Amino acid sequence: MLLAIAGLVLIALGGSVLAIGLGAPAPSWWLHDGRGDVLLDGSERTRWRDESWWWPVVIAALAVVVLLCLWWLVAVVRRRRVAEVLVDTRDGEGAVLRGRALEHALAEEANGLDGVAQAHVLLTGGRGSPRTRILLTLEPHVDPGAALHALTTGPLTHARDSTGLATLPTEARLHAAKHHPQRVT
Repeated sequence: MLLAIAGLVLIALGGSVLAIGLGAPAPSWWLHDGRGDVLLDGSERTRWRDESWWWPVVIAALAVVVLLCLWWLVAVVRRRRVAEVLVDTRDGEGAVLRGRALEHALAEEANGLDGVAQAHVLLTGGRGSPRTRILLTLEPHVDPGAALHALTTGPLTHARDSTGLATLPTEARLHAAKHHPQRVT
């Protein structure tokens, strides 16, 4: 949302500068008022050059901008995958299960369900409260409701019971597998 607002402000400012440069009348409060006027003239560009604080401030500001951009890039690219799941062993200790192992077990059991062509599982959330995202590719003849019921009563129930979790929130996406056309002779 913030990125969209910043983009709209920059487009509006750039469009107004372009319109004034092409001859549109400038408002009375606008910084530059003529077609031949430049955004930064020679005196504005060199005004702070001899000050001792100028270059450290410019470098620090640019470094902050670069760090914010890198932080944003990492936040966008980083997967929110659970590395470990806390398992309640009911003895007061507890154990840790690798998230990939649970994903693999869920996917293997879901692949074994009747009518499931392929299953992909992703664990998200936190160590103590994981969430699952499951993508099921179903054979063309399978009823999606029956496949979803089989998924919730089978693999998801087994995973919840084996990890000792009270709940295992799941987002399931069902897609039909493409099938080849049948030829009639």
